[in-house]
Amino acid sequence: MAMYGVPVLILKEGTSRTHGREALRANIMAARVLAEILKTSLGPKGLDKMLVDSFGDITVTNDGATIVKEMEVQHPAAKLLVEAAKAVDAEVGDGTTSAVVLAGALLDKAEQLLDQGIHPTTIIEGYKKALSKALEILDEIGMKIYVGDLDKPEDREKTKAEIKKALYTTLASKYIATPDVIDKLMDMVIEAAFRVAEKRPDGTYDVKLDMVKIEKKRGGSLLDSMLVYGVVLDKEVVHPAMPRRVENAKIALLDAPLEIEKPDITAKINITAPDQIRAYLEEEAKILRDMVEKISAVGANVVICQKGIDDVAQHYLAKKGIMAVRRVKRSDMEKLEKATGGRIVTSIRDLTEKDLGECALVEERRVGNDKMVFVENCKNPRAVTILLRGANDMLLDEVERSLNDALNTVRNILRDPKIVYGGGAVEVEVAMRLRRWAETVGGREQLAIMAFADALEEIPTVLAQTAGMDVLETLMELRKLHSEGKIAAGIDVVNGKVVESMEKLNVIEPVIVKKQILKSATETATTVLKIDDVIAASPKKEEKGKKEEKKEEEEESKTSTSSLD
Repeated sequence: MAMYGVPVLILKEGTSRTHGREALRANIMAARVLAEILKTSLGPKGLDKMLVDSFGDITVTNDGATIVKEMEVQHPAAKLLVEAAKAVDAEVGDGTTSAVVLAGALLDKAEQLLDQGIHPTTIIEGYKKALSKALEILDEIGMKIYVGDLDKPEDREKTKAEIKKALYTTLASKYIATPDVIDKLMDMVIEAAFRVAEKRPDGTYDVKLDMVKIEKKRGGSLLDSMLVYGVVLDKEVVHPAMPRRVENAKIALLDAPLEIEKPDITAKINITAPDQIRAYLEEEAKILRDMVEKISAVGANVVICQKGIDDVAQHYLAKKGIMAVRRVKRSDMEKLEKATGGRIVTSIRDLTEKDLGECALVEERRVGNDKMVFVENCKNPRAVTILLRGANDMLLDEVERSLNDALNTVRNILRDPKIVYGGGAVEVEVAMRLRRWAETVGGREQLAIMAFADALEEIPTVLAQTAGMDVLETLMELRKLHSEGKIAAGIDVVNGKVVESMEKLNVIEPVIVKKQILKSATETATTVLKIDDVIAASPKKEEKGKKEEKKEEEEESKTSTSSLD
């Protein structure tokens, strides 16, 4: 209100505003609710969520990133947690559920400190200090694992055995965690990652996951899935007269159409006699025949084209005994380039023998009810395909998500070969060391560091809950074992008990994942704590035009009914 009681409007009509502690508590509540939803999906005994979108499509998953993406969250503070899950998924590909649960726990503990009259800025500073100390502790307790030269068979097998332990932990919480299936898929994932791994100057490996294609086909069982040392295309050969199997293939990769393209400018052809029509069609056929002659002259016996192939060109290719596939995705073309050692050519005139890719076999096969083209047994494939089989699309989608997590785990270990013990062991150890360090910090920030340590213990708490164990008793026992120096003590979720060494159970996790979880969760929590004012614009009203149309329709219906009367 201005002087003399005249109101001054600053915000648009219908805009809502909450500020101060009220806004902060509302944001914390929204974030905590989202974390509560995801809690039950954490760990090997975690449960799945069924998500139904506006089109009625169903997703069944326990992958944190997928759940928050499919939920279509509306609250702005809860959206920040969704972004945190996406960030973890993009950076390390695993630990999305843990990041959201930890962010929710940090905000829960922060709310308790707010009730004690501690300012949000103090809590934020304490959390930041606790994060940097926690990252230091992770570096201290992280153990190096053996990653040898992947070109040497002995080193390769030894590295594979070490990585399998971490992969088992990643896949144990997934739908596919049955002994025969998990072993087969682990072998496929490790072999695929090793094939596309490229050595860096510092001795570590960079795994280009773009070069691992996951192709899904309904039918068979998960045990019928296979790893193809090359690329599988969900396409079929374009002409029935073409060969269906080509050995010692020389492959032309074309980013140019094998058809007469329409000119960019508008043009008209005036024809006055029938022989002119024939000459026009013959010239068109000659252009296409010359294209095919050029492809044949360089020695290609397989053509894989990103664009279209004309019916006439198909006929000439079939006469030459050349197999052809058209309208292949750009991403698949790039994988073929890596797998076969060929080069994508944008002009057929520039095609040379050096541009051709090579592989032992290109074959069209029936997979389920569909036909697929297999480009396999390449000399040194830098691109591979995992062909998944399964009973239904929901299962295949979930297995694909699990394999993406597994591939990321292998990539993370090859990138930074350090691990920590899982099953809540690392969280309890870091929390214990943070509490000791907090005593040396002093001041109100000490309370925030203690709250950070308490929030870390939310992970073992949830693991104990999903395993049906007594939460308080489990936590006390874990604290006791860690105070005795048993750094590997954690929760055996499968058997529902506390064990002194997670090493014996092979429950290990990459340090790089734990670091990313802590960073994303802390940054999200501090972002929410900084907000003290929420100004929300009113939702858009229907356009006036639409309203007028509705009125006109109503009036028309009234007049039509009155005339009928």
